[in-house]
Amino acid sequence: MKSRLLWKLLAINLPVIVLVILVVWLSIDFLAADYFTALMRKYNISPTVIHQMFLDAVHRYIVNASILAMIMAVALSFFLTRRVLRPLYAMAEVSRKVSLGDFTARADISSKDEVGQFGMMFNQMADNLEKIENLRKTMLVDVAHELRTPLTTVRGYLEGLADGVIPPAKETFTMLKDEILRLAHLVQDFHQLTRAEAAKVYLRREEIDLPHLVERVIKLYRHDFEAKKIGVTVDFGGELRAVQADRDKIVQALGNIVQNACRYTPEHGEFRVRAEQRKNGIKIIFSNTCKDFQKEDAGLIFERFYRTEKSRSRESGGAGIGLAIVKALIEAHGGEVGAWHDEGVIHVWFSLPS
Repeated sequence: MKSRLLWKLLAINLPVIVLVILVVWLSIDFLAADYFTALMRKYNISPTVIHQMFLDAVHRYIVNASILAMIMAVALSFFLTRRVLRPLYAMAEVSRKVSLGDFTARADISSKDEVGQFGMMFNQMADNLEKIENLRKTMLVDVAHELRTPLTTVRGYLEGLADGVIPPAKETFTMLKDEILRLAHLVQDFHQLTRAEAAKVYLRREEIDLPHLVERVIKLYRHDFEAKKIGVTVDFGGELRAVQADRDKIVQALGNIVQNACRYTPEHGEFRVRAEQRKNGIKIIFSNTCKDFQKEDAGLIFERFYRTEKSRSRESGGAGIGLAIVKALIEAHGGEVGAWHDEGVIHVWFSLPS
């Protein structure tokens, strides 16, 4: 394939060379020869014999020069064309590796022309493919990890019941029911995460009042905060511009953040929400007291299946998908998410463009 493309490009140059030789040949025959004849007559020299000698000599020189020029042109074109095609050859090899499953292969970019831009776009595509492949592998590992414990528990008790080792007591069936419900909730979490990551395709944007939505969601969890005697403070300051966003998706993201804050805020703790008007959007910051939280955890809480409890106990929390869903939904709107920890308080924020 390499040689075919190279020779095709070389063949394109040959008609141009032949055309140039033909133009020079005809120019000599019709212009230079006539000028030579007129010059001979001006000085009273018979042009008959000399004219033909002149044409023969010029034609001979043209033929010799054309052969030399043809050889040099083909050699130079071969060298230059091969150099121009070298990035394409490299990208073809990289494409072959990617098609075989090697998503780490990248094309070397040595120019900023169209070929270089093509290489940049190709590398971006390879980056996205690698990310998707890593997400797929991570998802498989995480799903296997999350499903193993409840399935092992259910299997053990069912085998015990079948063998008569465990008596069919009400407590046993209640425990099995709880484990099955956990599995159902986990599957629902996976479904929500998948929909959140694909939200960009299905957004129904409209003008929404973000502070109003935040207050509405907090009211939904008011009883949960009161049950733990958590103080709630909402401070939006001055007037904030409306944002273009999908109302249902933003409500889902807000619900996950508020629910997560309520779950991990200790009794008699504090939960505060404030907003900042930015030049290109709005930033909402959720702050809550949180014990036993490490600063290094702040950069990981948006990762799927991550929990601050190192034991990964689902009794004290969810599947660790809530904030991952928030991240997917906010980024689908072109926004950003982040978090930081400061003296026993965890600050979770997101921003949306106006």
